[in-house]
Amino acid sequence: MSDAPTTETAPAEEQVSAIPREELARLSDDIISALKTVYDPEIPADIYELGLIYKIDIEDDRMVKIQMTLTAPGCPVAGEMPGWVENAVNTVEGISGVDVSMTFDPPWTPDRMSEEAQVAVGWY
Repeated sequence: MSDAPTTETAPAEEQVSAIPREELARLSDDIISALKTVYDPEIPADIYELGLIYKIDIEDDRMVKIQMTLTAPGCPVAGEMPGWVENAVNTVEGISGVDVSMTFDPPWTPDRMSEEAQVAVGWY
């Protein structure tokens, strides 16, 4: 018996999408690229690299559901940011729409930031 890691193609509990795997990968990449065009005006990093995006679901009908947070509940753009996200992701070809929901559970902390975001804000 080897101690080498094994590679599984799909866990048994993973849900299967009606969207072909290649198309799902393209949609995911394009959605992330769109999210990276949205910036928190107070921080010189995009919301994806800041770790503000908690969940992205692409439904079988190609509806995109995004759960996100803000750096703080009292953020001055709290009312505008979901619209910015919706507008950016709506540019992705092949989706039927976008539903953005906000959550503060768990609260955002700086350790959610990518290395790229840490460099951008001078923390690395």
